[in-house]
Amino acid sequence: MLLWFVILYLMVSVGIGLFAATRVHNARDYIVAGRNLPFHFVLAMVFATWFGAETVLGISATFIEEGFRGLISDPLGAALCLVLFGLIFARPLYRMNLLTLGDFFRIRYNRQTELVLSICIVLSYLGWVGAQMTALGLVFNVLSDGVVSMNQGIIIGASVVLIYTLFGGMWSVALTTFVQMIVIVLGLVYVTWLAGDLAGGFSVVIERAAAEGKFEWLPRLDALDMLAWIAALFTMMLGSIPQQDVFQRVNASKNERIAIWGTTLGGVGYFFFAAIPLFLAYSATLIDPALVTRFMEEDSQLILPHLIINHMPFTAQVVFFGALLSVIMSTASGTLLAPSVTFSENILKGFWQHMSDRQLLLATRITVVVFTALVTLYAVSSDATIHGMVENAYRITLAGAFVPLAAGLFWKRANNLGATLAIVLGLGTWLLFELFIPEGDIEPHLFGLIASIAGMLVGGLFGPPNPHRPQAGHHHAAAETHHVASR
Repeated sequence: MLLWFVILYLMVSVGIGLFAATRVHNARDYIVAGRNLPFHFVLAMVFATWFGAETVLGISATFIEEGFRGLISDPLGAALCLVLFGLIFARPLYRMNLLTLGDFFRIRYNRQTELVLSICIVLSYLGWVGAQMTALGLVFNVLSDGVVSMNQGIIIGASVVLIYTLFGGMWSVALTTFVQMIVIVLGLVYVTWLAGDLAGGFSVVIERAAAEGKFEWLPRLDALDMLAWIAALFTMMLGSIPQQDVFQRVNASKNERIAIWGTTLGGVGYFFFAAIPLFLAYSATLIDPALVTRFMEEDSQLILPHLIINHMPFTAQVVFFGALLSVIMSTASGTLLAPSVTFSENILKGFWQHMSDRQLLLATRITVVVFTALVTLYAVSSDATIHGMVENAYRITLAGAFVPLAAGLFWKRANNLGATLAIVLGLGTWLLFELFIPEGDIEPHLFGLIASIAGMLVGGLFGPPNPHRPQAGHHHAAAETHHVASR
């Protein structure tokens, strides 16, 4: 019966997404919803897109094992990324009126920079989207009591998300995410209230977690420990900034004010609401210690689903798995669209420069299908945890893309030489340490970030001035027509 409720919910989500697809008339509608989304849609997309499988299943399991010290990258780093993007990066990027971050790299630097960094951005999404597909497989496996295997569940889940993302693009993402955010908030609050009662009260859960040191999050006064802590924080806080999905939500806003505050408040909401899965996970150690011990050895990501099935009433089960599916699908749809748009706009279009708007829309939809297939294959073949997949996704963008973006926006001396050196030294150093240096206390991508900064400084100080001025992309004229018409 529970599985049928879940199937019904999936069908409703697809229906909402297909209804939203009726608003797609051109590539701009598909990619940024015609730049016409109100505040509550932007807030919902920022919150729900980041509140994904890793938040409910990944970091909650990590919290049981490592406490807050294991969650520096997410939710702390992830929330800070959204706040920083909203307060610092949203205004200048929104004013440029671009479709993608790759457009910025082309205008500010050159085609080569656009191509290389767009490839980096696309590759970074394999882990993130793969984590969502893995979580969908896990849900179907648990709900069917093993009748549907993990791999079969991954394929089913990927197909559902593909259908409404393929046809509706950003409009489908916006409308389904808004509905899904309501389900997420109400569903998880209700289940948490029940779990608190089963565990003996909210104060009991919090006191026990504090007594075990689960709330300790600052690094020790040790140089290596502090560097490792900083590396974990920077991976998500800075590595997630040059990401198309965050930029796309900012850029789809109706105006600049919505772009700034929708993103900022979405980040704040994400940080505080992420505490709910942590509370749920730790309450499981008090409600059913044997279950926690068993799945800590097998797969800690299964603790919450089995806690709900074994100890909650049917209504709570329906609510939890509806919320969980909302969490996963809202993230999966947005992160599926972002790399597909980047590929068609910044990689494919560079080789097919006279592509029409209709051809760009078709190319983006084809790319969505291909990327879904690649991500599904990655999820099926990967042994990494959901949290690990997400955490690893941002290493390449931290090492290669963050410095060219930040310097290009806020440093006048940033130039083509600086961007080239930042990319080559950042990615080269990261890969050198990742592949050939034995694993140490400091993550390789932190060395890559330092090398990238050094490359930009050398190039900017000693290279020729950059002739490009980041004023507007090649979609500027179309946007001006849109704004005039809207007046």
